[in-house]
Amino acid sequence: MIRVATGSRETVQDITGECEDFLGRTGAGDGLLHIFVPHATAGIALIELGSGSDVDLLDAMRALLPKDDRWTHSHGSLGHGRSHVMPALVPPYATIPVVGGKMALGTWQSVAVVDLNVDNVVRNVRLSFIDGG
Repeated sequence: MIRVATGSRETVQDITGECEDFLGRTGAGDGLLHIFVPHATAGIALIELGSGSDVDLLDAMRALLPKDDRWTHSHGSLGHGRSHVMPALVPPYATIPVVGGKMALGTWQSVAVVDLNVDNVVRNVRLSFIDGG
């Protein structure tokens, strides 16, 4: 498990390096890397980072899930209920093929934690390697 400091702002946090480090420690060959964030208000995205796509994703989430008082689930900060809806759009897991100990990501793909919940500043992420034998 890794801990990701997401801070007190909406974020798309790159964890590609941590996933690569995990695979290196396991001595992985061919198989699958499963990534799971066990929180009701965070997700895992495979997305291009560093080119503005992370900002675009947060803008899209704000448009789809406004931060206001419309949400029935209303404890916490304003708009907290939208954070509980977000994992239906950005799921809390991803499974990535691993070939020769390396994630078989596309050229511009990265692994990121997506977190709209400003009430939690740290997220746990579970990493599992499934050996393809």
